[in-house]
Amino acid sequence: MTIFRICLATFLMVLCGYTAVTISNQGWNLFPYFFGDMLEMSWAGQFNLDFTGFLMLSAAWTAWRNAFSPAGMILAILAFFGGMLFLTIYLLYLSFQCEENIELMMMGPRETRDSNEQAKGRT
Repeated sequence: MTIFRICLATFLMVLCGYTAVTISNQGWNLFPYFFGDMLEMSWAGQFNLDFTGFLMLSAAWTAWRNAFSPAGMILAILAFFGGMLFLTIYLLYLSFQCEENIELMMMGPRETRDSNEQAKGRT
């Protein structure tokens, strides 16, 4: 878990630095660049479309992990628009909250409890 946390923290720092430089060079409005590349049907646009799929998957997982609760839906919106910036912070938080229980970290307390009860019933 320590190596995982180090990787997340390192990527978060690199991403924040890169984002700061990008904002200083091009401003806050990423949408013309993002969607402009997609409209050009270029490799950059293909990458952006692929990345949008990952954002959707990250948002869906975040909502599911939180049982589609109101808080989970807000976190899902943050996951979609925040991308890896959100996900690194969220996973770091979960890694400490879940005390190195990777199943709990990835599935959430509701799903883990249900899985454990089902497994006990099978034996």
